[in-house]
Amino acid sequence: MSTRHKKSTIVRIGRVVLPRLTLAMVRAAFWLLERSAPALGARWAERLWFTIPRDRGPGQRRPDGERFRLPVRGGWSVTGWSWGDGDPVYLVHGWGGSAGQLGAFVEPLLRAGYRVVAFDAPSHGASPPGPSGPRSSTLLEFAAALRAVAGVHGPAHAVVAHSLGCTATAIAMRDGLAATRLAFVAPLVEVVPYTHGFASRFGFGERVRTRMVRRFERRFGMPMSWFDLTATARQPTPPPLLVAHDRDDRETRWPDSRALSRAWPNARLLTTSGLGHRRILSEREVVAEVVRFVRGDGAEHLAS
Repeated sequence: MSTRHKKSTIVRIGRVVLPRLTLAMVRAAFWLLERSAPALGARWAERLWFTIPRDRGPGQRRPDGERFRLPVRGGWSVTGWSWGDGDPVYLVHGWGGSAGQLGAFVEPLLRAGYRVVAFDAPSHGASPPGPSGPRSSTLLEFAAALRAVAGVHGPAHAVVAHSLGCTATAIAMRDGLAATRLAFVAPLVEVVPYTHGFASRFGFGERVRTRMVRRFERRFGMPMSWFDLTATARQPTPPPLLVAHDRDDRETRWPDSRALSRAWPNARLLTTSGLGHRRILSEREVVAEVVRFVRGDGAEHLAS
């Protein structure tokens, strides 16, 4: 859920709007706040954490499907697409992504006899903002969107999710989403460890970081450990899981996926190399393995 700033950003601290700042200036400001006003720094850091990045690179072209706009409880909505007939398989993109990034899965799943349903999360792609407002969202909004879509299109035979979409899927399941099978591609297994990298990128230390995490917990009304995927592994009878992850992923950590696959009953790990965080979504062998897993065959040779 972190954000990249290559050149500059408009910064808001509370109601104060600062001019466009370079990353070096942001780091210098956080250095000062770390030492003099960590509570204010944590407030700013929280805003940056939940800001959706504009440029995440080109996604896959999404095949044409039946477009829908679906209201979500609370007065907001999401935009999505469906293809085909049969038991539904849901595609869930990650932070800063869109449904089109999982477009490579659509045709193979259709040929396998499934109905495919995908959507853009709030403030992502074609979907309008959710409760967090423009260019902002949260894991809970992702999860609520998935539950709303599945509530209309039917119980999931499977969910294929990427990155933070895996965490959102797990949250949705703990809130009542039913799924027979799960395929997690490059999952973000634990949230808190990434706050350290976020702090390093923006130049603040533990005084700001720990207060930022506490702000997250007050915002959500639960400890951050609740968002860990391993918590779902401890639920009664979790569905079979396929985890696909590239060793060279620089955004989410392959060792965490290995640990998850070992902690999750009836889980397998598919490891690739040289694909990174996004190209793995269009790798033909990965797509084929995910589809075989969704069908319930061909997964027994995967190594953990």
